[in-house]
Amino acid sequence: MTSEVKDIFDSYPKEMKDKLLELRQLILEVGEESDEISTLDETLKWEELSYLCKTGSTIRLAWHKKTPDQYAMYFNCKTKLIATFRELFSDTLNFEGNRAIVFTLKDKIPVTTLKYCILLALSYHKRKHLCMLDT
Repeated sequence: MTSEVKDIFDSYPKEMKDKLLELRQLILEVGEESDEISTLDETLKWEELSYLCKTGSTIRLAWHKKTPDQYAMYFNCKTKLIATFRELFSDTLNFEGNRAIVFTLKDKIPVTTLKYCILLALSYHKRKHLCMLDT
């Protein structure tokens, strides 16, 4: 973790920092566990935590003061990612438009489901030609 990334984590309230570190850990685990994912980089984009690799679409993590009890995992809105996640997991996940999976402090993270979404995002360039990204 770079000092710039650490500074962003440290700028969040303690509870949010813990939740976002949990999401970060899931992203890093998927990157390590999957042969489909090339080197995973952790950086900042628009002053938000960002995770990217050559095989996939960027994932961003953020919390905003205007929604103090929510945090989110953001995806490129010009992809089929959120549409696919919504089709597969609308009973499990909450979405914001075509760009984010949104959580609240009291939500229990559906780890298996979210790791699958992360895998689809980080391997997006290998799947984007498919009607449903998971086939």
